[in-house]
Order: sequence, then structure tokens, then C-alpha cells
Amino acid sequence: MKAQRLLTRITRFALVSFLLIFAVEATAIEKAKYQVVESDENFELRQYAPHIVAETFVAGDFEAVGNVGFRRLYDYINGKNIKNQNIAMTTPVTQESESEKIAMTAPVTQEKSQGRWRITFLMPAEYTLEALPRPLDGLVQLKEEPGYLMAVIRYSGTWSQKRFEKNKALLQAAIAKRGLTPAGQPVWARYDPPFMPWFLRRNEILIRVQN
Repeated sequence: MKAQRLLTRITRFALVSFLLIFAVEATAIEKAKYQVVESDENFELRQYAPHIVAETFVAGDFEAVGNVGFRRLYDYINGKNIKNQNIAMTTPVTQESESEKIAMTAPVTQEKSQGRWRITFLMPAEYTLEALPRPLDGLVQLKEEPGYLMAVIRYSGTWSQKRFEKNKALLQAAIAKRGLTPAGQPVWARYDPPFMPWFLRRNEILIRVQN
């Protein structure tokens, strides 16, 4: 009986350690650059710097389109592009002889656009638009985004539409309370990989507001 309890404790410790390792690795990924203008519990007003994204548009329901768009964009940063050269990916430096690969960044975003969903990956800050390799998939495009002011609400949990709608309503109420004027559609941002446990995930909803 004691041996079984000890084994259970060891298993739990190993599981917690495993999850913490993944959480630390996720925080090491390059993230969008911004300055916090205002902060109140899980609400923030952020000024984002100009940046470049890879984008794709997908038609379908909220929870299905993210997987389709993610795969297209993930394929692009993992070699489905026009250049054939070796570049450093991570520390330690590794080299591969396939097409150029681009470092993963966060967050992955999703927003409604003319009946479809726009899925984006943030490109690493070291790249210019001209330096990025052109996608081989015609459904993936590169785009420069200007700096803008965003109202943001942060939450953890699953990637369900129900949680999205709940937190979107909270963000819209916070925007109205502060007398801010929305200037764009709600954007859903995911910072973690699919294998990250739901209680450790960082999710956000962002709405562009007028300066």
C-alpha cells in the first residue's frame, strides 16, 4: 500500500515537472512587442509596434478553422517557402538542408473577415518583408501591420467558442466603461501549443480602439 502511494506521488511529480518544462519553453518563444498603456486586473490597453504577419483566410465554424489555418501557416515557417538555404533556428544552432525555416512566434490570432476567418502568425522581428521567403502555398500571404492601440482581455482555459464569446462580452463592456471607441473586429489570440494543458494556457481577445 505504501509502495503504491509512493508510486502515485512520483507519477504526479513527474507529470507536474513535465508540464512546467513545456510552460517554460512556451514563454521562451518570441512574442509581439507592445507597451502597456493601462492595466486593470485581466484588462490591458496596449500600444503595439509595427510588425509583419503571415496570414491565411479560412471559411468554416469558429473551432474548426483554427486547425486548418494553423497547419497552412506552420507548414510555411517549416520550409514550405521559395528559398533553399540553411539558417539558424534556435539555441543551440542547428542546420537543415531543406527549405528555409522560420522561428515560431506567438500569438496565433484568429478574426472574422467578410464571412471568413483570418488566421495569422507573427513573423520574427529580425525579418523585413523583403527578407522573408515567399510562401509556396498561394493561400498564405505576408503582410506588414502598422502600430495600433488594442484593448485586451486575458484568460486561461479551453479554446472553445463559448469561452471566446463570454470573454469578448467582458472586453466589450470594459471598452464601453472606459469610453473607448472600437475600430476593428475582435481578434482571438492563442499563445500556447495544443498540447499545453488548458489551465496553463494564455488566451487573449483583442479589439483595436481609436487613439
